[in-house]
Formats: sequence, C-alpha cells, structure tokens
Amino acid sequence: MELKDNLNKVLEEIEQARRHSVTGQEVRLIAVTKTHEAEIIKEITNLGIKDVGENKVQELKDKIGKLGNIVNYHMIGNLQTNKVKYIYNKVEMIQSLDRIKLAEEIEKRAEADNICVNCLVQINIGDEDTKSGIEYCKTLSFIYDLLDFKHISIRGLMAIAPNTSDEKYLRSLFRKMFKMKEKISNENFEGLSMDYLSMGMSSDFKLAIEEGSNMVRIGSKIFGKRIY
Repeated sequence: MELKDNLNKVLEEIEQARRHSVTGQEVRLIAVTKTHEAEIIKEITNLGIKDVGENKVQELKDKIGKLGNIVNYHMIGNLQTNKVKYIYNKVEMIQSLDRIKLAEEIEKRAEADNICVNCLVQINIGDEDTKSGIEYCKTLSFIYDLLDFKHISIRGLMAIAPNTSDEKYLRSLFRKMFKMKEKISNENFEGLSMDYLSMGMSSDFKLAIEEGSNMVRIGSKIFGKRIY
C-alpha cells in the first residue's frame, strides 16, 4: 500500500504542476528503480507505470534478464562506450548521450543491427565537475555533429540540476533548458525531434514541470531511500 500511496501522491503532484506549466503538455514519468530489487518493477507495472530508469548498466542488464521487456527501460546514468553493447538494443531510450565517441559506438552497433536507437542529449546545466553532460553553450554544435549519425534518433534533451534548495536558481536553469529545446526545435533539423525535455527528479520535479519539462525521473519519492 505504501508504494501505491507514494505513486498516487507523485502523480497528483505532477498533474498539479502541469496545470501551471508553460506548455501544459502531458508529463511522462520515468520511475527510477536503481538499487531496488527487480521485483519492485513488477509491482510498479501493476500500478500502471510503463517506464523505468536505471543508472548502471549491470543493474539494468540484471533486471532485463530477470523480467524481460515488461516495461520500457531507460538508461539515465553515465554510459561508458565499452558497455554500449550490453544495452543499446534493449532500452527504450539512452538519456545520457554527451560525447561523440559514445555516439560513434551507438551508431556502429545500431547500424550492424539495422535499428535506430532513441537518445536524449545530456547537458551539464549547472556546469558541475561531478556531473556528465555537454556544456550548455556547446549544445547546438553537438547537435550539428549528431546529424550525421543515421541510426541514432535524437528525441530531446536531458539535464540533472544541481542539488540545491535555491528555487530561483533552479527555475533559471530549467528555463534555460526549455529555451534551448525550443531553439533547436525551430531549426527544423531533418531526422531530429525535440519531443522530450527530461529534467526534474524527486526534489525538484514540480519546478521543472512548471518551467517546461515533459519527462521526469523520480525514484525516492516513489520507492523510498536507496537500499545501498
């Protein structure tokens, strides 16, 4: 019952924030199950959740091995090039594309299988040394470079905001991300879409939605504290 109650509360808060959003768009919830056992994914799917996010490749592999494709899996953590081969054809989306070498590896694997891999470009919106992602000012040039990759489908942008209680600062960062998404959309690049702006986690998702996010990645508010 606790899981169901937590989820319902999160869904209510998402809807409330959406009503005050600059876009009014529906918001896609990614339930982040990192460090939790695979069984909890079964529970969450029974409650209607269709998308699950994982930070680590090994954990993602293990859960897919145990459960199969009962949900859409999203790789939301830093992805090393030598681990692409384990998940590129098993996930709904790679949300952490942030360098050309990674794109080259995804492209190579996808081309061999004649598939297209959905990706989001991760931006280091807070310019934090401890976080992955490209610099905000380099977003457009990175996007230009990605246009040559025919087996990668760019579906939008992703960002992880700094861990701070300064709501004004967070709003300013989320607003910058939305402006970048709109700028890229207006370029009308062939084969590229800005369907998703993935930003907002347990501590800041309401602010993110109000400033234009239409995809949030929420873990602890649904599942409680990490197991380890």
